[in-house]
Amino acid sequence: MEYQIIPLPKEEWKGTPILMKYTTEEYYDLETSVGDDCFQVKMVKKKFETPVTHSPEEYDFPDSLYQDHWEKAEAFGIVSEMDGKKELLACIELCPEEWSNRLMVTELWVSDNLQRQGIGTRLMYLAKEQAKLQGRRAIILETQSCNVRAIAFYQSQGFELIGFDSCCYTNLDVERHEIRFDFGYFLHKHGGR
Repeated sequence: MEYQIIPLPKEEWKGTPILMKYTTEEYYDLETSVGDDCFQVKMVKKKFETPVTHSPEEYDFPDSLYQDHWEKAEAFGIVSEMDGKKELLACIELCPEEWSNRLMVTELWVSDNLQRQGIGTRLMYLAKEQAKLQGRRAIILETQSCNVRAIAFYQSQGFELIGFDSCCYTNLDVERHEIRFDFGYFLHKHGGR
C-alpha cells in the first residue's frame, strides 16, 4: 500500500501528541579527557545490562506538533481517516533556523506498524527537498545517545554527528546514558550561508 504524505495544517494539528516510544539495548557512552592543549571526546557503543524503554509518560512535556517555541514550523505526515476521525500514522515537523540558514527537524515519527517500510526515508527526502526549496545550507536534528536505531537511520540518510550536549535534558544525562546528539546534513558542503 502506498501511503500519501500530506501537509498537516497548524490550525488542525497543533498539540497533537507524538507517541515517541522505543526500547534499546545499546547506547553511546561519552568518555572525555582534558589535557593542556586538547579536549578529547570518545563515544563508544555499549550494552545496557537490561533493555531500557523510553516513552512519553516519563517526560513532563511530551512531544507534540506545533509547540509554541517552534513559531514557523511546518508539519507533514501520513493520516488515516475512519468514520470521520483522523489518526496520525507518521510525521515530520520542520522549522527554519533563520539566523544560521538551517532547517531543523523538530519531530520525526513513524508508528510501529508502518516502520521498516521506507516511510522515514520518504519523510527525510521531503525535508531535504524543503531545505533545497528554501535555499538552506543544512538540515539539523537531535536525538539521544541511547536511541541507537535512530542514529543508524540518520547516518544512512547522510547525516553526520555535529555535536553533543551532556546536560540538555537533566543534570544526569551522562549517568542515564541519554546525551543529546546533534546531527547535520549539509546541502552546501563548502562555504555557503
